[in-house]
Amino acid sequence: MTDYVKAWQCIGCGKIEAPQPCIGVCEDRKVQFVYAYEYEEALAQTQRAQQAAQSIATVLRRMASTTPRDGEWERSYRALQQQARQALAAFAEGAAEDRGSERR
Repeated sequence: MTDYVKAWQCIGCGKIEAPQPCIGVCEDRKVQFVYAYEYEEALAQTQRAQQAAQSIATVLRRMASTTPRDGEWERSYRALQQQARQALAAFAEGAAEDRGSERR
């Protein structure tokens, strides 16, 4: 997993500082940081999106590799349709959770 560095942030200007032992060659440079909670939130959203993509890909693989028996195409089609609805519902639920967490 990711290593986190504890640092101090000024409540006035926002400067971030993580004191370390100086060896005499220090030089300030601009860097970019993200807050740990934002990183964790983005990671969770990515994992949900990957799970949804896998679920949808499973339905598509089934659809692409299934050949119904003679006279059974409608039953096969309806079963695949139901699986697709379930995958889409899970995807929509994850998207709603993502929108909810963005508002916090």
